[in-house]
Amino acid sequence: MDVCKHFLKAVAAKMTSDVSSLIVRLAGIWRVLLWEFVFSLNARTNPILKSSGGENMQAFLKGSTQGVKPQRDKATASSSGENKRQKPVPWVEKYRPKCVDEVAFQEEVVAVLKKSLEGADLPNLLFYGPPGTGKTSTILAAARELYGPELYRQRVLELNASDERGIQVIREKVKNFAQLTVAGTRTDGKSCPPFKIIILDEADSMTGAAQAALRRTMEKESRTTRFCLICNYVSRIIEPLTSRCSKFRFKPLANEVQQERLLEICTKENLKYSKEGIDALVKVSEGDLRKAITLLQSTARFSAEKEITESIVVEIAGVVPPKVIENLLQTCYKGNFEKLEVAVKNLVDEGYAATQILSQFHDVIIEEKLGDKQKSVITEKMAVVDKCLVDGADEYLQLLNLCSVIMQQATQSA
Repeated sequence: MDVCKHFLKAVAAKMTSDVSSLIVRLAGIWRVLLWEFVFSLNARTNPILKSSGGENMQAFLKGSTQGVKPQRDKATASSSGENKRQKPVPWVEKYRPKCVDEVAFQEEVVAVLKKSLEGADLPNLLFYGPPGTGKTSTILAAARELYGPELYRQRVLELNASDERGIQVIREKVKNFAQLTVAGTRTDGKSCPPFKIIILDEADSMTGAAQAALRRTMEKESRTTRFCLICNYVSRIIEPLTSRCSKFRFKPLANEVQQERLLEICTKENLKYSKEGIDALVKVSEGDLRKAITLLQSTARFSAEKEITESIVVEIAGVVPPKVIENLLQTCYKGNFEKLEVAVKNLVDEGYAATQILSQFHDVIIEEKLGDKQKSVITEKMAVVDKCLVDGADEYLQLLNLCSVIMQQATQSA
């Protein structure tokens, strides 16, 4: 009896497994038929599925959906490639001059450099002047014209204030680069000068020992290397170096030149602007075109689709509104010290920098209808206050001190 029971259980289990396997097979067939139907419908509207429907179906029948993914990835990649945008670049770099002719307002420097480029005979150079006037852009543009885009990286060594430029760097890195000899032809077959260019930006921050170590290298490697020193203050360069270089002074850019360049950028970037807004940018930058372009980009991002106006420029630049300066000056003229104290405290509480207030005060005082003696006393006090602020004195007390002197001189002249 036990054997019969075991036999019947085995037959029942076999029949159950056969039925379940049959159900699984029927379900698989239905899945295949359903997928074929879906692919046939999609292939009519989607050419990618139409061209690869057989491969995808084979992959599905094998139990894998990997065959579908490459086509989908390929389609996504193609669409993303079409919609790929250019990487955002600061406008200062985007609109940096690519050749010497594009340098603005420095006619003498451009004329000399063009003659040197024509003869491929470049002397050691010393560029000095205020920031943002095109010193670095000029030598970089000249180097690109000389060597082309391929040889530029091999022939030009640029070091600025962020690099180590002590005496050890001059003896090793600069000296080793200067000793390398180069050919007189470019990869495109054009001729180029058989020397390299070493650009030392902000050279006035170099130590005296490093400048002294540079003298011998400039003389010894004159056949294979040219040096270009760039600085804001030529008085901080030692005399032996200045005597070995052709000196060029870069002037602050005229207002008309800045306006022309800013309007050109506004046109290319499709910006809405007002004449007062552009004038405010020029006034705030004080001849520094780099500062003007940076402020223009910041203002454009801040105003979005709105028009660039004078008020937005003043707010972005951190300049004290002219009306605030005028109100403080009128308070000084009234001769009431209590009101003056409150006005100065409110001005400091607003967060305006004391040095910025001092700078704008100076421009206003020069134009005021005061006597020469009164103006000289006030401007002398401004110099003392500026020195105290640099040394870390309290802004409120120093501004109150200056305003009290203005009030005293104004009441005397009245």
